[in-house]
Amino acid sequence: MDDLLTSLGLALGLAIALEGALYALFPAAMRRVIARALDQPENNLRIGGLVAAVAGVALVWAVLNF
Repeated sequence: MDDLLTSLGLALGLAIALEGALYALFPAAMRRVIARALDQPENNLRIGGLVAAVAGVALVWAVLNF
C-alpha cells in the first residue's frame, strides 16, 4: 500500500510540475488552449478525458511491465 501511495504522490507531483512549467513557459498559448476547451461541447471533453485516462493507465502499465 505504501508503494501505491508513493507512486500516486509522485505521479501527481509530476503532473502538477509539468502543467506549471507549461503555464510558466507559454502563458499566452495556455490561455488559448483554455479558451478553446471552454468552447467545446461537454461530450467532446468527456471523450477526450476518457482517452487521456486510458492512455495514462496504459503507459503506467507498460512502464511497470517492460
